[in-house]
Amino acid sequence: MIRYDLTGKTALVTGAASGIGLALATQLARNGARVALNHLADDPRGPEQVERLRAEGFDVIAAPGNVGDAVDGPRMVEQAVADLGRLDFLANNAGTPGSRTSIASHELDRITEELWQTLVQVNLIGVFRCTKAAAPALRAAGGAVVNTASIAGLNSPGSSMAYGATKAGVISLTKNLARALAPEVRVNAVAPGAVDSAWMIEWTNEQRSSSIDKALLKRRCTPDDLAEVMLFLLAGAAMVTGQTVVVDGGLTLSG
Repeated sequence: MIRYDLTGKTALVTGAASGIGLALATQLARNGARVALNHLADDPRGPEQVERLRAEGFDVIAAPGNVGDAVDGPRMVEQAVADLGRLDFLANNAGTPGSRTSIASHELDRITEELWQTLVQVNLIGVFRCTKAAAPALRAAGGAVVNTASIAGLNSPGSSMAYGATKAGVISLTKNLARALAPEVRVNAVAPGAVDSAWMIEWTNEQRSSSIDKALLKRRCTPDDLAEVMLFLLAGAAMVTGQTVVVDGGLTLSG
């Protein structure tokens, strides 16, 4: 993994209690950044991971809050910026499938108004509201943003058509936020494929095996695979903005 000297830099990672967010927060801290780990206030994994990383000698703080809430999301960002003292990097990683099992396209009755509202508020508007709240600090630091989209936003089924629609929205929003925050701030995204992580969807063994068989590199992604690319988009990639990088081991190239 590429190493960076991020001494004196700060970062806020949403959805950092597990999976991709935790992997990215860990890599940022290992490279010298001071990192705020966002998590839901009632999720015990957040404080546990903060304590674990502190015990390993990393400079991390907790940033509890719900990005899907119009009041709590911006409040969380503003508090994190105040606690960090500045903000160089924002990772909009928090997201939800809204269901424990995947919903096939023909199962329209399972795609409810409530599901839509949850997914839009967390996966799409949450990205906007956190970036908007962080924009003054990011502009002042000449910082960068990375958003977690999905191959579900790029003509892949995903966990549901509603989930895919929100992630397609993230890809579009990434381009427009890049326009809005230029030239001071770069904004990019990653589109993960099948990832082995503590995701809320309970994939069947058949689904997992199929994703491996179809991937050109014949394995599923790990959170660290995504964190490596996200770290590059934040700390490197000086002339890259408005782009979505697919990280799926060739899953979407298999036809």
